[in-house]
Amino acid sequence: MTDRTDPVTGPSPDTRIDELLARLTLPEKIGLLHQCQAPVPRLGLAPFRTGTEALHGVAWLGPATVFPQVIGLASTWNPELIRAVGDAVGDEVRAKHHADPEQVGLNVWAPVVNPLRDPRWGRNEEGWSEDPWLTGLLATAYARGLRGDHPRRLKTAPTLKHFLGYNNETDRATTSSDMSPRVLHEYELPAFRAPLASGAAVAVMASYNLVNGVPAHLSPLIGAELRRWSAEEVLVVGDAGAVTNIAGLQAHLPDHVAGFAAALRAGIDSFTEDASDSAPTTGRLTEALRRGLISESDVDRAVRRILTLRLRVGDLDAPQDDPWADVTPDVVDCPAHRDLARQAARQSVVLLDNDGLLPLDPRATPRVAVLGPLADTVYEDWYSGTLPYAVTTYAGLARRLPAVTTHPGADRVALRVGDRYVGCPAGDDGGPLRVGDDADGTGFDVVDWGGGAVVLRAVANGRHVGADDDGVLVNDRPGPGGWVVRETFRLRPGVDGTVLLHHLATGRYVTVTGDGTLRVDADGPETATAFGVDLLVDGLAEAAALAAAADVAIVALGNHPMVNGRETEDRADLALPTAQEALLRAVHAANPRTVLLVTSSYPYGIGWARENVPAVLWSAHGGQEHGEAVASVLCGEAEPGGRLTQTWYADAAELPDLLDYDVIGSDATYLYHRGDPLYPFGHGLGYTTFDYADLRLSAATMTVGEEVVVSVDVTNGGTRAGEEVVQLYTRQRRSRVKQPLRQLRDFARISLAPGQRRVVRLRLRAADLGYWDESRGAFVVESAPHSVLVGRSSRDIRLVGTVTVRDAADPVAVPDGAVARQPSGAGRRR
Repeated sequence: MTDRTDPVTGPSPDTRIDELLARLTLPEKIGLLHQCQAPVPRLGLAPFRTGTEALHGVAWLGPATVFPQVIGLASTWNPELIRAVGDAVGDEVRAKHHADPEQVGLNVWAPVVNPLRDPRWGRNEEGWSEDPWLTGLLATAYARGLRGDHPRRLKTAPTLKHFLGYNNETDRATTSSDMSPRVLHEYELPAFRAPLASGAAVAVMASYNLVNGVPAHLSPLIGAELRRWSAEEVLVVGDAGAVTNIAGLQAHLPDHVAGFAAALRAGIDSFTEDASDSAPTTGRLTEALRRGLISESDVDRAVRRILTLRLRVGDLDAPQDDPWADVTPDVVDCPAHRDLARQAARQSVVLLDNDGLLPLDPRATPRVAVLGPLADTVYEDWYSGTLPYAVTTYAGLARRLPAVTTHPGADRVALRVGDRYVGCPAGDDGGPLRVGDDADGTGFDVVDWGGGAVVLRAVANGRHVGADDDGVLVNDRPGPGGWVVRETFRLRPGVDGTVLLHHLATGRYVTVTGDGTLRVDADGPETATAFGVDLLVDGLAEAAALAAAADVAIVALGNHPMVNGRETEDRADLALPTAQEALLRAVHAANPRTVLLVTSSYPYGIGWARENVPAVLWSAHGGQEHGEAVASVLCGEAEPGGRLTQTWYADAAELPDLLDYDVIGSDATYLYHRGDPLYPFGHGLGYTTFDYADLRLSAATMTVGEEVVVSVDVTNGGTRAGEEVVQLYTRQRRSRVKQPLRQLRDFARISLAPGQRRVVRLRLRAADLGYWDESRGAFVVESAPHSVLVGRSSRDIRLVGTVTVRDAADPVAVPDGAVARQPSGAGRRR
């Protein structure tokens, strides 16, 4: 072995890995291939696990700073802010790792870089944008923060999710994402390539689905594409249970031994199977060795990548060599992180429409009614940490305005069987629901979360009703949650105005047993108990009355992140929940000075609101500082600086089939959509006006390897300071192939005082204007004119110019990976 020992720093990383590999026995190596890696005490190897969730904060590990959902962070269009959020999350991972190193691993499973092709995808809130370049750019910023800036050691090891072509929850383990080479190379791969090529991400997770008929965990693209983008070793981890699917749900191979062997050969290094029980994985791989399906060299290759990652995060070093040894538990939810969460939430708020009603003037609008199911609550999603505290919209406004009222707008009902009412315990712990002789009954608030799913919140203790493991209905839940949501029902009509309670998680109906207990145990409606419904409080009437008595009404609508659109569940349409739409209309009828505040994980088709409501804002679920951020924007203390990173359509009829991944052929996303969107990609208004003038190009022509600087004068023409996102798009005017109608090339986020003018310079590189030539298997750039479009969104173009790419008659190949670039700085001088 060549001596690669530095007299100052000691053995080189390669030497250390070589030495460890040589000393490990084959069974010990196989023990390192599971997510929960077995310790090897004789070599000083401690237990190690991959997979700490860190999507927008540390998840599943107790209280942690909860930042806005990823789609909200993306709407800031602020890579430096996003990097700072990643840095804060990385610190909190380190703090929790120091407290419990065996359970809190330093390999974090974030960011998600699947482009948001279809807004019905259940995991829409996890992604950054429908644009692949913007996705790669913002994900790179977050991953860069997670990994830290130490020259040798990673603060955490970011893992990109989910490779590849993953945008549907419906039958996600058995459907194939079929894509042409053009769609693959122009739309799907760039978002993964950018964070790896920059060194920000060091690992990748394979996805559940198949790609062009091949399970993603066996995809040749793992070796042919993603591993060649990085100068470092790239660890590839399996998704939970996905390798078992190869011979299971996917029936792609005859047995699990063959499936696990094929995954290892394809490049899966770490198997996320059977929770913490590594025995099935090690047993199958051992048997694969015996059968000759894999060799020890296959095992060594994966173990080398695992050990390399462990070395890079410092797991193989002495504690005193840890550059983050001084990160203490005090960093979790510290004041600086709270401030950062507030800043991120503020910049993520998007003003969709405004006829001048906003910002609110406390002197002119002292009485405000905050109404709706999201008025006085903040929700966690599946990948959230536990909220250390939460500021609601109502609370945020109550701090600023003299008279603020609130109501959820939900109906309060009593359920009865004949003349006997359903009751439940009033204590904090709740208990079984039973039919009794109490003539007053017990009230339940009915909240509609869309898709026919409602929840019942017991008035007695404020807890939600759900089915326990034995099928008994109990009022002991804080809300819908868990991997299987057991708190949602569908109200099916019965005879004579009664309703049947259909439990969505089990597909069964509620019955009343002999002792009066409510249970989920009827297979169909014919054996279900019919419940009479007495309306105790008319939610619409109560909300409308408060709205009528107020100067301005704010209706806070949207989704519950655990219901009707989440992991394992796609949406069927884009409509607001029926009861929420009715609430908005009732409030608007009572007080036309109504603001719609949509808080959601995804876009909605809110066409009626756009036509009728004076002001509309959108925010993702904003984390612990959500209400503070929204209130500051509503009252004009902060500018609504957010911009959409995906198209809002009027109706799902404008979308192709959910499983149609051919964005080019189906005219999907802002790149190819020919209709008029409800709100376009890049859209977002402010409280001031910006004037664009004097578009200048540094050259009228360019060739491959050159770039043009696009300059524009932007002036704040209003009376207050404001923030603008200046966006550069292009459109190729002539081509051999179908080209995007518009494509984002660069942007700059700027802040201007009233009357201030700034020269904004944006970059346009010829190499970025290529398309994937399937006959050549490479990106090529054609000789053609391109429209240069600068404006406030993809459809609000203020200035237009032309640049011509000139080259030989044939297209000129450009290096694969040309899309890995950074945005221009505001006012950048070159």
